[in-house]
Amino acid sequence: MSADQQRQPVVLASNLVKKYGDFIAVKGVNFAVYPGECFGLLGPNGAGKTSIIRMTYGFSPVSDGLLSVFGEDIMLRPRAIKSQIGVISQDDDLDPVLSVRENLIIYAGYFQIDRETAKKRSEEILSFMDLQDKADEPVENLSGGLRRRLTLGRGLINQPALLLLDEPTTGLDPYARHLVWHRLRRLKEEGTTMLLTTHYMEEASQLCDRLIIMYQGEIVEEGQPEGLIERHLGKEALELGAGCGCPDSLFDDSRELIRCRQGMGDDLVLFTDHGLELMDRVTAQASRQQIPIRYRRLRLSNLEDVFLQLTGESLREDGAALLPGKRREGEREDAR
Repeated sequence: MSADQQRQPVVLASNLVKKYGDFIAVKGVNFAVYPGECFGLLGPNGAGKTSIIRMTYGFSPVSDGLLSVFGEDIMLRPRAIKSQIGVISQDDDLDPVLSVRENLIIYAGYFQIDRETAKKRSEEILSFMDLQDKADEPVENLSGGLRRRLTLGRGLINQPALLLLDEPTTGLDPYARHLVWHRLRRLKEEGTTMLLTTHYMEEASQLCDRLIIMYQGEIVEEGQPEGLIERHLGKEALELGAGCGCPDSLFDDSRELIRCRQGMGDDLVLFTDHGLELMDRVTAQASRQQIPIRYRRLRLSNLEDVFLQLTGESLREDGAALLPGKRREGEREDAR
């Protein structure tokens, strides 16, 4: 593949709009997905992520603007484009009474794959997804994690050049989620292009080369995961809970260390590139001013923080990823 071909977008959205009656779900967004990369769509429910996925594989018509896939307008050549796409949707639409192997072989028929080729590819997918020992098991007997692995494997039956992943690991336990991530990384290493929606910030950080953050149908930011965190926040977040709130005087000795703040009721999150020094200074100032500190936790900044900083809302409906007092990966705790 030439350098020009490598830079030719696999997916290109130009002023893309999706309407459902009077409701505008996607409001004139622009983005490009290039060969071999995993491109993320992040945002809360209702942000427009799934609408973009559905338009990309021709399931839902484009209301306005242009959406090209493999250089073709999806509205003009949907059948030819679909043959090169694998889709892993949020829904479990496997046939529960058929076996794991039969689900794969029958699904191959939708792509006019002959039966012998379908059998061969099915065996390759069973091996790739570690499902060999479940090949003859009816799908209705599988756990949720095994069903999800089968759904992902089924999306590979036509050897797609583009894989659309709509919340691929929702509801999975940590082991199953990490297994799916490992398989997706292998596919990316082999050159598969991916368009991914997710609520899991770790998933986006693990898989995405670039991403856009969406809110109410619009793009509010785009870039590489690490770059977005550095641009808006700093490397670390210091969570503080003070008995009487966090008065501004608490930071008299540390303002130059604080990149930005997020208020959470009487509690506060401070973003910085000097986490330990900031925690020590705030602790000393609290002692001098006799301000009771209920807790202090130092953790890594994440994409959820970026989204909250940009919009004032959580990416997750329950807001759990930012509730004070929750333990998170990469955090330090000092409960003195």
